[in-house]
Amino acid sequence: MIYCGIDWAEKTHDVALVDDDGTLLAKRHITDDATGYKILLDLLAEHGDTEDTPIPVAIETSRGLLVAVLRTGKRQVYAINPMAAARYRDRHAVTRKKSDPGDALVLANILRTDMHAHRPLPQDSDLARAQQDAVWNRQQLANQLRSLLREYFPAALDAYLHWQNGLCRPETRVLLELAPTPSRAARLSLAQLRSALKHAGRQRGIDADAERIREVLRAEYSHQPPLVEDALGKQMLALLRQLNAACIAADQLAEAVEEAFPQHPDAEIILSFPGLGTQLVARILAEIGDDHTRFTTARGMKAYACASPITRASGKKSSITRRWVKNDRLNHTGYLWAFAALTASTGAKAHYDRRREVGDWHAAAQRNLFNKMIGQLYHCLQKHILFDETLAFRTELPAAA
Repeated sequence: MIYCGIDWAEKTHDVALVDDDGTLLAKRHITDDATGYKILLDLLAEHGDTEDTPIPVAIETSRGLLVAVLRTGKRQVYAINPMAAARYRDRHAVTRKKSDPGDALVLANILRTDMHAHRPLPQDSDLARAQQDAVWNRQQLANQLRSLLREYFPAALDAYLHWQNGLCRPETRVLLELAPTPSRAARLSLAQLRSALKHAGRQRGIDADAERIREVLRAEYSHQPPLVEDALGKQMLALLRQLNAACIAADQLAEAVEEAFPQHPDAEIILSFPGLGTQLVARILAEIGDDHTRFTTARGMKAYACASPITRASGKKSSITRRWVKNDRLNHTGYLWAFAALTASTGAKAHYDRRREVGDWHAAAQRNLFNKMIGQLYHCLQKHILFDETLAFRTELPAAA
């Protein structure tokens, strides 16, 4: 069998091919363009890469055009953590020497010796990941906007954060664009406020909100000097334009996920779990993949999701701690899933309460709940069955008198 390792960079990449004995069969230095990709595919084809028997590839990234080209067909692409690759490199040279062609050879040998210990990239993950990136970007911009408003316009925060997702709501963005400074906001009339709310799509509660906002905007607050206030208002408008674009992108990608996900064969099974909606389910599938053989045990999926703890033992010392090296996307999704399950499932809430009673903090109790539910998800996917509350969280029978 042939194994391929690629040390990627921004403009050029180094490629190495080895056989089962670790013999270097070929190496190339290719450019990051269509010509370089063709050289790479031709090199793989020369050494036996076909549609039915593709050569597996190890690379230290999971994104980009190079990865997209490699993932065509049935070829398995393994995204190796750079920290893990560095540890493998030390096996071959205690002097800690390093070179790009040498790193490509190390990556190829990782697959040759330990391919069973690594997992290939899941298919069809780009859309859900793009939506999650858009949500994170939207929140980052909202945090920057909130920090800026605190510097010169605290009345806006008091008036608009009354709504859920305050700064990301269309009403807030329309009103901030209409009055970017506290001086201009204080001069807004009820008619202008009602018109702005209607323009943002509001249909109910317009009069009450308009009166509440006007009262807050005209209250006593400290002010920056006029020139500073105007400058900060212009800075806020520039940031607001970025937030508007981020909100539109997140909404459009969310709609695309809503349209695409129901076509997935496992949609009915995963949506049967409490606390999961289309967006969270799409993120979970994007990370664990739809190949049911990718994880041989529930324990492997729990470890990949950073739900299960790790044990560090040496001599007489032993400790059990949370995982710090993790899949951030799946870990974040698991936190949201466990939080939503507390109100959607009585069994999940009872499990969480039991963990709190024995001394777990909130985050630790939620992580324990996520660990339990990710194991249940593995079981349901393997058995092709729906989630059953009575089996998932069996109530303890009272002790006999």
